[in-house]
This record gives sequence, C-alpha cells and structure tokens, in this order.
Amino acid sequence: MKKLIMCAAMILMAAPLFAANDEREADRVKEAGTVLKEILNVPDDIPQDLLNKAECVVILPSVKKAAFGVGGSYGRGVMVCRGGAKFTGRWGAPAMYALEGLSIGFQLGGQATDFVLLVMNVKGAESLLSSKVKLGADASAAAGPKGRTAEGATDIVMNAEILSYSRNKGLFAGVSLEGSTLRSDGGANENLYGKKLSAKEIIREGRVGVPASARELVSLLNSKSPVNRSDPRSLK
Repeated sequence: MKKLIMCAAMILMAAPLFAANDEREADRVKEAGTVLKEILNVPDDIPQDLLNKAECVVILPSVKKAAFGVGGSYGRGVMVCRGGAKFTGRWGAPAMYALEGLSIGFQLGGQATDFVLLVMNVKGAESLLSSKVKLGADASAAAGPKGRTAEGATDIVMNAEILSYSRNKGLFAGVSLEGSTLRSDGGANENLYGKKLSAKEIIREGRVGVPASARELVSLLNSKSPVNRSDPRSLK
C-alpha cells in the first residue's frame, strides 16, 4: 500500500513538470511562427522563388551565444516540410530541432539571433530527417541571397542543399553556418506531442497532426508558398 501511495505521489509531482515542458515547446513553436511571419514581411527578405522551391524550412528563434571563450552557440526551433512522397504536398506538422555550433562570430554583444534555413532539395531534407548533420560537411550550406540579389546567385542556389538567413538587432541577412550541426530534438518532440516520435515519423509518416501551437506557422507557409515549384527532375 505504501508503494502505491509513493508511486501516486511521484506521478502527481511529475505532472506539473510535464505540463511545463509541453507549454515551453508550444511557446517555442509559436515563437517560430512569429519570427517567420516578421521575416517574410521584411521588404528585402527571403526571395519568394527560393521559398517556393524549398522542401523544408527550419526556424530557430533567439539562438544565443554562450558566455565561453570558444563562443559556443545553441538554439532550438522547428523544421516544417511539405507533405507527399516527393515533398509536393501541403506543409505539415513540425518536428523540433536543435542547432549547435562553435565560434559563430556574427553574434555581437550576447544578442540573440533568429535563423531561418531553407532546405532546397530532397537530399538535404532526407539527411536532416535521418541523422545529425554537420553543415558544410554532411550537407552543403551557404548564406542565402536575399531580395533581388537571388537572380544573380544562381550558382549558390544550385549548389547548396541548405540556404541560411539570420536576423540580429533588426538586421536581416544571409549568413553562413558552416561547422554548426543540426539535429532532431527527441526530448522536445516528446514534450510537444506527448509521446516518443522521430522527426521522420512526424514529417514523413504523418503520425501526428498539426498541433494548435503550430497552426499559425503552417497556415502562413501554406498561404505564402502553397506549391513546390522546384524543377520536377530534382524531386525524383
């Protein structure tokens, strides 16, 4: 009887912690939606034709530089992909992701930086869904062109699997994240959805629906870029 009482007490004590974790992840998803909305409304923002050709989008709000001599950085956010076998469907439920890196020198004065990454082909998307990826090594990455400059950056766009952008102190620019790593955040996914799920199960297998916290984000993407306009040959 004592054991039963102790187990019940432990469950009751843990319940608020699980709820807090769930709320924290939901807030992060909502923040990702706000960041993407603000960035897409910047006059000189991510070129529409690049967004239309992206298979997935990674949004990492408020990545902070750690107070260490090596300048370590860590951020958490979401990845959202188009549905369908060839990433040609509507945008679906988000998976939680983490960015880890060293010496990301563009962060000044301890300011938090928002990142948006466009995953530009199926190979890049599958890499991120399968394992931890080191940008510039496991997946080719480049600073994303912005505004009208995209027209003159054909080589960059064609050769990069991931195009990255940052917003710091109100300034928006393409930025290189080579040397940093992106990985699925299993603990955060469990907190958000209430069960253990891999990024592939969420994004490719559709094991869960879009949570309430992500509806604004997913709706924004479906409104801004409803159709994948990549070269059909790149989707085979």
